[in-house]
Parts: sequence; C-alpha cells; structure tokens
Amino acid sequence: MAPPQESLQLPDLQHTEDTRGVAIERVGVCDLRYPITVLDRANQQQQVAAILSLSVDLPHHFKGTHMSRFLEVLENHRGEVTMRTVPAMLDELQERLDAERAHVEVRFPYFIEKAAPVSGKKSFMDYDCGFIAEVNGDGHDFIINVCVPVKSLCPCSKAISDYGAHNQRGIVDIQLRCAPDANGQPHLVWIEELVEVAESSASAPVYALLKREDERHVTMQAFDNPAFVDDIARNVAVRLREEPRVTWFKVRVTNFESIHNHSAFAVVSSESAVR
Repeated sequence: MAPPQESLQLPDLQHTEDTRGVAIERVGVCDLRYPITVLDRANQQQQVAAILSLSVDLPHHFKGTHMSRFLEVLENHRGEVTMRTVPAMLDELQERLDAERAHVEVRFPYFIEKAAPVSGKKSFMDYDCGFIAEVNGDGHDFIINVCVPVKSLCPCSKAISDYGAHNQRGIVDIQLRCAPDANGQPHLVWIEELVEVAESSASAPVYALLKREDERHVTMQAFDNPAFVDDIARNVAVRLREEPRVTWFKVRVTNFESIHNHSAFAVVSSESAVR
C-alpha cells in the first residue's frame, strides 16, 4: 500500500549544491500569458492579456531555482500590475527564491478609443506596451515602454517631386524612467500622454477607422508636416527632455520605407539629447 501523499518526503534537487562554479545571471519563466489590470487615463483601469517573464539570478552553488514559486508569487499579486504594485512582487520574488536580483518583464496590447479627424467616427487603436522592472542591490528600477504607429512623409521627396511625395507608416518606440514623487513612488506618466507625444512628433497620426473625408485630411496633414525619421526622433526627445517627471528616456523611430526594400531608423536617448 502506497503511503499517503502528505507523508512523502520529496527531494529538493534544486537546492542541492552545484560544483561547476558558474553563476546564472537570470533564470525563470517566460512567454507566460496572464490577465492583468493596467491603469487607464479615461476609464481608471483596463483589463489586458499580458505576456510575462519572471526571473532571478542564481548563485553558482545552487543547482536550480524553484520554477513553481514564480507562479505562486504572481498569483499572490493577481490584479493590478503597474508601477504601484510591481515593487512588492519583486521583493517577494527576491525573498522566496533567495536571490540578490529579481526581474519582471510585461508586454500587453493597450487600447485607446480615437475619433477620426473629420467624421468623428470612433474606433479602437491598439498600442504595444510594457515595462521592465528589477530589484537589486541598488533598489528598484522601473522602465515604461510604449510603441506608437505613426505616419511620416519624406521632406526630400516633397522637395524634388513635381507632385506628391512618398510616405509610409512608422513606429515610435519610447522607453523611459520616471522621477520619484514625494512618497518615493515613480511619478505616473500615462500611456495616452506618450501616444500624444509620438503622434504630434510625426507627420500625422494613424487611425483604425477612416472615412473618405478623414483620409483626405490625414493625407494633407502629412503633406503639410514632412518629417525625416531623424526629425521624428528629435521631436520626441525635445518633448521628453522638457518633462520634469522623466529622468531617463530612449527613443527609437523606425520607418517602413515605401520606395525601398529596407527600413530607416533613428535612435536618441537622454544622454545624447543635449540642448
């Protein structure tokens, strides 16, 4: 007769000694799909389906980490997953897994209802968003990431053409750190604010739903606001450089060229965005 399950003494192989002398920089779980709640400027909260990565460092003398504990910690913090709640999750990962560093990455689609510029027809636009958070010997770190599709029209093409100019869709990828508030928590910068910064820095915004009168408006708006990929990156950098809530940023703009079989890109960070 088999002994009852609760009386079994199961070996803990992960916590046994490893003699190879190789520390692991990061070990954990990735590609984990999980429902979370994020902050929404218009509706307070938004439910999203996120993809998460949870990891810790592993000292050289431990054979492995306890993968189930990552899921246990996530379940303990079920619900809102934002800059307000992630530090507590990181602290628990660090404690439960006996680690010096704990790391969380989250990606999710964020939806904003937008009205077309002329007809006013409303539709949802999705934005690829996320954050990277870590706790280590220096404290907590939190980086917000928002990717915004935009429209750009080439100034050179406009200048040399008898009529028209080539234009294309691009992506403005913004990463930033926020300054702490009076309570030591990072200042809140809304995803919607970063979308507005990116769209106003390009030739024109991108919409999901456009009627003919809207398409005419967007086409002419882009023609009136030509911008190289370099221009868009600099425009975003100027806006973020002047924002007191932001302590660090990195911007990458990619244009999916319409007359070339390659893309163009430009990168600027707070370190290079000198006055």
